[in-house]
Order: sequence, then structure tokens, then C-alpha cells
Amino acid sequence: MPLQLQRPIAFIDLETTGTNLGTDRIVEIAIVRIGKDGSRTVKRKLINPEMPIPAGASDIHGITDDMVRDAPTFRQVGNELKQFLENCDLAGYNSNRFDIPLLAEEFLRTGLDFEMGNRRMLDVQKIFHMMEQRTLSAAYKFYCNKALDGAHSAEVDAQATWEVLEAQLERYPQLGDTVDSIIKFIGEEPVVDFARRFIFSNGVEVFNFGKHKGRPVTEVLKSEPQYYDWMMKGDFPLHTKQKLTEILNRTLLKKG
Repeated sequence: MPLQLQRPIAFIDLETTGTNLGTDRIVEIAIVRIGKDGSRTVKRKLINPEMPIPAGASDIHGITDDMVRDAPTFRQVGNELKQFLENCDLAGYNSNRFDIPLLAEEFLRTGLDFEMGNRRMLDVQKIFHMMEQRTLSAAYKFYCNKALDGAHSAEVDAQATWEVLEAQLERYPQLGDTVDSIIKFIGEEPVVDFARRFIFSNGVEVFNFGKHKGRPVTEVLKSEPQYYDWMMKGDFPLHTKQKLTEILNRTLLKKG
């Protein structure tokens, strides 16, 4: 069952210096962009993370400091990537919790406004975990009956994720054939910030960590305004700080 697209969809895979959204950086990005007509365009870049790549990370993806020494920084390629992703929904494997949040962090660090509000975010891993409970390599073998040669190469993983989704549409007709129908089937977790320091509870943003866990953010900001300063000075992702500031500004406007 071919995927019926109302707009292009971009399958993203990142290789990084680590898994901390607030401090780690991209060392390789691959995007497989599928047009409404089914056409496929690939963009892959090595990125100089402007920090050493830990040996443990290099052991996983094979990218070393020497390989990225002369590569462009994200600041140098950010606008090109933003234009390539223009008007695209976003997809990947575990992308809603890692690849897309970290990509958004990189855009924020460079001062580029990468609008997320109107994009649908389709995480192929979520379908797989609902149906089969496996890794990407196993998903590729299960759905496509092929070995995933070159796993942890960003382009290989992004392309494999697209092929897995195509095979899932064939196997599970109940998914439908649009991004909206798939997300409706697997469920869409309402996200405040990508790091999930805040979550929605009955339509209200509440803290999802620390001593204020479960309390409405606006309530804490009113009773303990210094908590805002503490978070803004802390080692939290920029997207978390951005959302906290939006909630604060909304709270102040209501006071006025």
C-alpha cells in the first residue's frame, strides 16, 4: 500500500557525539526526502561538531575527529538543511525522542527558526514496537527480508527506515495510507518540549521532573519565580528553555 502524501516527508537519521540533547552535537546527518509524487532525494553531510567525538560514540558509528576536521559546522550548513526540509513532515526511527529534538537544538543554537508547529512527526519505531518489538536491523530483516549492511551509517539507516515504513503499509492495511492515518492509529503523544521536562496533563503543562513533578508550570512560576532563573541557567536543552519562556510570557500577559 503506497503512502499517500499531502506534502513531502523527510526521513532523518543522525550520528552524534552522544545522547544528551543539551550538550551533544551532530557529526553526520542524512535526509531521505520523499516527494508527493514518490520521488526520492537524498542529502547527506558530515558535520564538524566543534567538540571531540568520544571514543564510545566513534565505536558505534565509525566517525572520528579526523573525519570531520575539515567538514562544515552546523552553523555553516543549517540554512541549506532548513530549506531542504521546507514544508516537509518529519519521520525516522526513534526520531521523535532523539533525532528531531537534537536537530531542533542545533537549529536553535545557530539562531535559525525551524518551525515545528505545523509538521507531523512520524516515528516508524513506534509502529514496530506496537507490532513486533524489535530493533531497526531486525525490523529491516523482518519487513524487507534483507540484512541491514552498513547500520549506523546515517544514510543507510534513514533509507532503511523509509523501506520499513513502505513494508509496514503493505503488511498492516489498518494503518491507512497517509501520515495522518498512521499517526491516528499509533497515537500521538502531546509534546511540550522535546526533552519532556514538561508534559501535558488535562491540557495543562506540568513539570515532569524534580521536586515540582506533576505541578502546573504556571503555578510554580507564580509561587516560585526564581525557579525560572534556575532552569535558564541550568544545563537544560535550549528547546526546553524556549518553551519555559513561552509559558512564562503567557503567564505574565494573563497577569496584565
